[in-house]
Amino acid sequence: MGIFERYLSLWVALAITCGVALGLLMPNAFGQIAKLEIAHINLPVAVLIWLMIYPMMIQIDWSAIKDVGKKPKGLALTLFVNWLIKPFSMALIGWLFFRVLFADLVDPTSASEYIAGMILLGVAPCTAMVFVWSQLVKGDANYTLVQVSVNDMVMIFAFAPITGFLLGMSDISIPWQTLVYSTILYVLLPLLAGVVTRQVLKADSNKIAQLSMRLKPFSTAGLLLTVVLLFAFQAQTILDNPLIILLIAIPLLVQTYGIFFLTYVLAKYLKLPHQICGPACLIGTSNFFELAVAVAISLFGLHSGASLATVVGVLVEVPVMLSLVAWLNRQQ
Repeated sequence: MGIFERYLSLWVALAITCGVALGLLMPNAFGQIAKLEIAHINLPVAVLIWLMIYPMMIQIDWSAIKDVGKKPKGLALTLFVNWLIKPFSMALIGWLFFRVLFADLVDPTSASEYIAGMILLGVAPCTAMVFVWSQLVKGDANYTLVQVSVNDMVMIFAFAPITGFLLGMSDISIPWQTLVYSTILYVLLPLLAGVVTRQVLKADSNKIAQLSMRLKPFSTAGLLLTVVLLFAFQAQTILDNPLIILLIAIPLLVQTYGIFFLTYVLAKYLKLPHQICGPACLIGTSNFFELAVAVAISLFGLHSGASLATVVGVLVEVPVMLSLVAWLNRQQ
């Protein structure tokens, strides 16, 4: 695990601090950036998100899907948790905390946006970081690749309908055109770009690894600059109510640990070996936060509580996932 991944929460925290400071110092400049959009999709952020997502998609080997029929239990568990449990549990937990437990601490409009951000995280299962978590728990690398590949294929068709349904259930107005555009821009097109890149490189693992390493600094910069932008636009809100980060983090922690242990119990019931059980649990637990951030910005805007909630997901995820990796390794 590289220094960036290991200390991701630290870098994100520094980017948050930088973003808040810049937002307070130069509000007009960031106001101009916010106006650069088409169909409610902010163009500077779209470029940054692509810098993050494209290097990940290069690593997806679609030829691995031919092995789907081998050891189907682990794959079935991954799909069941990711698409039939996690999105709905995230929506429920978001509603419980922001409509009931935190109702006196957050105004109704902001509560709706925080719930929306949580839903976007819940409907976006992890892609790239799964390979890191799988390696750390000594998971079956080939099987993890199959799980991720199939998961991404399902995401193309399931992300927009499930997101729209859950946002509608939360009484949030859904700009369907923007949601569909976002799915195409941030899921379908990057996946196709990854496929084309692999064909150009003739699926040579060494060339793919070399290209990924060359693109890694751009991916890192894309993530951190996106965080800086988001928190620059949220600067005044955070200054007025600094406890909001904690209020968002609490339900995200409940969801993350809850989904993990539910998946672990199901994996043990299915008698999955550790090298398949571990990655299956971690895929369902972690989030494709790059996608969630991009869609939150597209649907609700850079200033929104939904965008803030998705970025808090970035801040929370890495230390939590490392704690779960350590716990899994002790169960061997």
